[in-house]
Amino acid sequence: MRHKKMKDKSMIRRRTQSTNIYNRIRKIIENARKNVARAVNTEMVTAYWQIGREIVEEEQRGKSRAAYGKKLLETLSVHLTDDFGKGFTASNLWNMRQFYQTYPILDAVRRELSWTHYRILMRIEKPEARSFYEIESVKNNWSARELERQKGSLLFERLALSKDKKGLMKLARKGQELETYEDMIKDPYVLEFTGLSPQSKLYESKLEQALIDNLSKFLLELGKGFTFVARQKRISLDSDHFYIDLVFYNTIIKCFVIIDLKIGKLLHQDIGQMQMYVNFYDREIKQPDDNPTVGLVLCEDKKDAVVKYTLSKNNRQIFASRYKLYLPTEEELIRELRRERVLIEAFKKKANKLHKDKAKKHK
Repeated sequence: MRHKKMKDKSMIRRRTQSTNIYNRIRKIIENARKNVARAVNTEMVTAYWQIGREIVEEEQRGKSRAAYGKKLLETLSVHLTDDFGKGFTASNLWNMRQFYQTYPILDAVRRELSWTHYRILMRIEKPEARSFYEIESVKNNWSARELERQKGSLLFERLALSKDKKGLMKLARKGQELETYEDMIKDPYVLEFTGLSPQSKLYESKLEQALIDNLSKFLLELGKGFTFVARQKRISLDSDHFYIDLVFYNTIIKCFVIIDLKIGKLLHQDIGQMQMYVNFYDREIKQPDDNPTVGLVLCEDKKDAVVKYTLSKNNRQIFASRYKLYLPTEEELIRELRRERVLIEAFKKKANKLHKDKAKKHK
């Protein structure tokens, strides 16, 4: 019996050693393949840039550039396809031509990005927006699909519309940087990945479940540094129990971020409840080296007056943002921002007038 146990242990040890060496070798092969794929990608991107340069320079020697260019691409496509197979259609050659025109300096081409990335980037007309998406793709290791989604959700426009000229240039040169709570917050949030219809009758639980089911995409939409902590987090005050929809932690700002989902119009009670959640986290959960907790109410519709007059003037922790279940157009976002700015300016004028009236009465 004892001999059998020793034999079994010996077999287990050999199997474990075999598994360990297999895993090590597997890792070596996977890393080698990644390096090969990365090297091939770099060479292909460089080759496409060089092909684009050749086409542009040849066109410039032509008498009628537009007509000659079209004929040149068609002729090249036939010969290159015969010699090298697929991948050299006239439209692909046109992309290579555009690639060189968009990035006339080879050193400006980021080797970390694939040809698919660049085909997406070339469709972005604004140079500052293109620069932003390049930087974010590299910094966050976005796949081409993630880049397409972020471009489609107008991430740059949503971040840029709230910034002045200096902030806009910084965004284009350095990408998104989190320095303040405001940098962390977007308005609106685009949640098209949930698959929920804007016309459907929603309940908070249904939206919450859709966000959890698509957590990786929701984290991408939230932005940099977010990690998931809890769902339906229960807090107890005396004999009453309350449930916070979603809790995250931002590792860059180093603070908890509490999110409450609201269907329909935002009410002052919603903001008051969020204030209670934030106070509880700050006093009971937050660690000494954490920054103060941030509360975000995500709602279908918000009234700026409700937010403004429910919160104190020096509020820096509670935010309310809208969400959209579809991809908005840039024009729609600009229109919404302008409307919001008009309302904010009107509130400021009204508050200043009230302040002046009170000052006159005291005199």
